[in-house]
Amino acid sequence: MQIDTTFDFRADTPPNRDPDTYSPTLRRYHRILWGRKLPNGADFTLDDSGRNYLYHRSGLGEFWLSSDAVVPSFTREKRMASITGQIPSEELDTFNTLGYTIGGMMVWPGNRIDGKMTINQARGCYGSIKDRFDFTLECIRRHYVGEPSPLGEVLGRYGDFFALFRGFQGFVEYFLLHDLVSDDYSAVRFFAPFEDFRVTSPLLGSVDAYRDYRRLAMHFIAARNLRIAGLHPALDV
Repeated sequence: MQIDTTFDFRADTPPNRDPDTYSPTLRRYHRILWGRKLPNGADFTLDDSGRNYLYHRSGLGEFWLSSDAVVPSFTREKRMASITGQIPSEELDTFNTLGYTIGGMMVWPGNRIDGKMTINQARGCYGSIKDRFDFTLECIRRHYVGEPSPLGEVLGRYGDFFALFRGFQGFVEYFLLHDLVSDDYSAVRFFAPFEDFRVTSPLLGSVDAYRDYRRLAMHFIAARNLRIAGLHPALDV
């Protein structure tokens, strides 16, 4: 079977379960796509045969990775119900379906350190992020250049993971996130106007703002799917 960038991972997930944990196709795709050579040339082979979702152990260190659907549609966000309720269900369904293709998925370190939140947990729990992937990537950019951000503490706990990629450009290139950053990798391209985390809410304040967010987010996912298809155009997984 080849990597299908149109595959909706909810399709092979048991009812009322999370594709990030229970879709066997998603787990297999993650293993193949992100278990490859790092920017320094070292192999980052990922094992999905054990009870850990994905696991790597070598001279690089020991890493436990988990999956995350990273581009929220906000259809379950109560504070946005008055806005998403004005969007035709077909538009919302199209957004959700694209978001559950491989272009809308990431892996993060999944092991808790000192009983504190993982990156995935913090992305959802912090009100200044609310699962926004563009906001998350801005935090990662700031991590690499030593600037503070709402996720600074949690990203710092997983510094060994981010060190694997030798900088922000290496991280972007490894995970095929080029379409979410400027050509020189110096800035994130946000899905909605952004000033600063202290000023800009991750939630959208109007129907027009939501539609702009949806359009740009879907463009990113579709573009990343094309990059993934180009990376492994005929890979037997």
